[in-house]
Amino acid sequence: MLNRALLLVLCFFALTGQRDPILVPEVSQHEVQVRQGFTGTELLLFGAILDPSGARGGRDYDIVVVLKGPTGAIRVREKERIGGMWINANTTDFRSAPSYFAVASSAPVADIVDERTAAIYEFGLGFIQLSPSGTIDPEEQLKFTEGLVDLRRRQGLFKEDMGGVKISEQVLYQARIALPSSVQTGTYTAETFAITRGRVIASAVAEVEVKKVGFERFIELFSQQQAFWYGLIAVSLSIFMGWLAGRVFAMI
Repeated sequence: MLNRALLLVLCFFALTGQRDPILVPEVSQHEVQVRQGFTGTELLLFGAILDPSGARGGRDYDIVVVLKGPTGAIRVREKERIGGMWINANTTDFRSAPSYFAVASSAPVADIVDERTAAIYEFGLGFIQLSPSGTIDPEEQLKFTEGLVDLRRRQGLFKEDMGGVKISEQVLYQARIALPSSVQTGTYTAETFAITRGRVIASAVAEVEVKKVGFERFIELFSQQQAFWYGLIAVSLSIFMGWLAGRVFAMI
């Protein structure tokens, strides 16, 4: 598949007189199936960067790959210890927090681009654009942002690997990024950037669909399409299991 794409790009160069480099990305799996016993998987993101001036004798490139999961609104709460008890204190809302976020690069991002460029393209956990809702003090916003990033990093949902992209002869690149078992279903975008002299000169996007299959898919659809009956069955099962556990312990 990649060889066919390379051939098409070369033909495009010849016909149009293209002068800017072009990225040709590919992903090892365009569909990840989540079924019972799913323990996570590893995606191989690879491809080529083609330079009309001569792929092997042209400029030196660095590559940054950003893999993002579906975004959604989220509320972050801060807990405080009052009177020996932990209770909810301040809260803040984010409108578009990614459910998964991973960055891999061929070198430390700080050595590749300046902070402004890194912030524009979200080259790292410190540059995630979460879109806070409402008015909030900048220091408070930073505290909640760092708290959310730290929580999801410990859950394996946010990660960065400065040096995780391998480049061969300034033409081919590859990066391996792990998806944990707790990943959310939906469409994931893998955006690859080619950088030289501190400037992004080319980018390309590939997509990965994460979806549940089998019985898990049936339960997911049932909960969405028949929310009332799903809730009723869930409550009934909880009551029954509680009653059954009580009977068993009473007999011991």
